[in-house]
Amino acid sequence: MNALAEVVQKPNLSIIAPFYNEEDSVVPLHDALVAALEAFGRPYELIFVNDRSTDRTEELLAGLAQNNQRVRVINFRRNHGQTAAMQAGIDAAQGDIIIPIDGDLQNDPIDIPRLVTKLEEGFDVVSGWRRERQDDTVKRKLPSAIANWVISKISGVHLHDYGCTLKAYRREVLADVRLYGEMHRFVPIYASWHGARVTELVVTHHARRFGRSKYGLERIAKVVLDLAVVKFLSDFDTKPIYVFGFTGLAAIAFSALTLVFTVWLRLFEGIAMIATPLPLLSAMAFLVGILCILLGLLAELMVRVYYETQNKPTYFVKSRLNFPDQP
Repeated sequence: MNALAEVVQKPNLSIIAPFYNEEDSVVPLHDALVAALEAFGRPYELIFVNDRSTDRTEELLAGLAQNNQRVRVINFRRNHGQTAAMQAGIDAAQGDIIIPIDGDLQNDPIDIPRLVTKLEEGFDVVSGWRRERQDDTVKRKLPSAIANWVISKISGVHLHDYGCTLKAYRREVLADVRLYGEMHRFVPIYASWHGARVTELVVTHHARRFGRSKYGLERIAKVVLDLAVVKFLSDFDTKPIYVFGFTGLAAIAFSALTLVFTVWLRLFEGIAMIATPLPLLSAMAFLVGILCILLGLLAELMVRVYYETQNKPTYFVKSRLNFPDQP
């Protein structure tokens, strides 16, 4: 009876692990998480999100869910990416503290109690810092160091390792967060902008034991673009007309100056308008300015639609295991 009560007890910790073709890591990660969390002594749940793996990941997760009622599995209908998997885990989490962790065994579950203890010192977010990162220097560590520096400068939230999945969040910090693209790494920024106390803690990082990384250098471009979106949403989320409008007005002003210079050349230098590309440049700049302003108006309309209608999901679930509300 006590064992049953323990199983159905509301969890204090929700551990979220996304998997994509990680069949060799599923069981070892589960066992390591159980060992670390049982020793910690807090009620917990393990939310494993299968991002439409094509290997035996789904089968292995189903077996774990059958043998351990704390394991909850979400299987996607198609591959949506790590951010959508994180969002699905956050949506399903019941714990007061939410802790994402990579499914490839490079994060160490033994660090989870340390993150929670640090969180309870009065912080809202504790971000893992892989100070001794066990990855390729050129392909992973150097681009990551540059990206972390750029993100810290632009956002004003200074962390050494935005890319580390292992973090601890208070539930309320994630209540209104919706993640898109590669934005799961930027959650500490969102939290800080809303008044959360953010810190970081050095965590263990292991070399990849199985398979290979799903990310390459092309991820840098995605991160840069997503960072631009984050900055835009921070400064202009409710007034996009400002960024589009100012750009449009600047283009129209440039058009006017170019036209004035063209007329000056004709009147005082005797240079015919058709002899230079300036009239065409002026017309193009004017059209760009008008289009920017129209885009700003359209963005204003979309903002209102966004705030007045229900958000659409960013992922589609195939099945759910060990959830109390499942059919």
